[in-house]
Formats: sequence, C-alpha cells, structure tokens
Amino acid sequence: MNARIVLQQTDIARALTRIAHEILESNRGSANLVLLGIPTRGVVLAQRLSREIAHIEPGADVFAGSLDVTMYRDDLARTRTRTPAATSVPASLDGTTVVLVDDVLFTGRTIRAALDAINDIGRPRVVRLAALVDRGHRELPIRADFVGKNLPSALDERITLHLVETDGDEYLAIESARESTA
Repeated sequence: MNARIVLQQTDIARALTRIAHEILESNRGSANLVLLGIPTRGVVLAQRLSREIAHIEPGADVFAGSLDVTMYRDDLARTRTRTPAATSVPASLDGTTVVLVDDVLFTGRTIRAALDAINDIGRPRVVRLAALVDRGHRELPIRADFVGKNLPSALDERITLHLVETDGDEYLAIESARESTA
C-alpha cells in the first residue's frame, strides 16, 4: 500500500483548536456540554477537545467520556468481532448538549449506532457531531457539525490516524491499494 501523510501533528492540533472554538460558539459557552468520544481515537480527541475548551474558557470543566457502540452496530455479523470498550458518561445526559467525537466520518453507520446507544442512556437536549476528518461516502443521512478537514477519498483508500497517546507518533495518512505509476 502507498501511504501519503495528509496532516502532521501541528495540523491536527490546529484543527482541534478550531473545532473547540466552534463547539463553544455553537453552545454559547461550556455550560451543560458533554463530549463523548467513540473508541479508540475518538476518546483521545474528546479529551484533547475538553482540555482545549478549558484553555479557551478558563474554569470550564467539560466532561470528556467515551461511548462504546460495538453492540449497537448493524454489521456485527459481517465484520470481525471487536471487544467492547468502556463507556463513561455522566450520571445523566438529560438536558445536556452532547458532542459525539470521532476520528474519521465515513459511511455514518458508527454514528447511527452511537445515536442508538445515547438513546438507551438518556435524553440530551441536542446531539452534535465532531469529526477530525470527513471522507465522504455516506450511506446514511448523517453529517458532522464540526469538521477538522474534509478529505474526499476513493472507496479503496484507507484513512489512518495515529495519535501520540495510542500509537506513539502523530499524523493522518491516506493509504491507497493502487499501485503507483511514477
């Protein structure tokens, strides 16, 4: 596979800073704001966004948790089995603004599963979606409210995000199965 690095660590940090500002503007501050990352890298991004929001709005204490959607997926029979990760949410989501955080938005099926999981937990006032990358190819009518980078891609390409916390290095790459003709 040929890999092409699209975002470096500084680009990722800049995108997250912009997303944090957009979340605060949309929510008119940090009150009743809950960030729920979708494992694995979405959780790390939610934690970073929470820290960035606290930096932008001193005193803000935004809950950054995780929402495992494994058992809500509609493709369990077709894909490799994954061990469910922990779900960490506040005592109540009722009346809050929940921002789902994912690394790459693709077909929308993971987000559909996340919405089902949230439904089982509580009734937020509103649910929004933040994605570091939107690569298109939606199969469901789902769109991100906050996007770090729109990155149109071919179906045979793979978007890979490496984060220091999970991988030891940091970049976003597009891997193509096509052979290079150069």
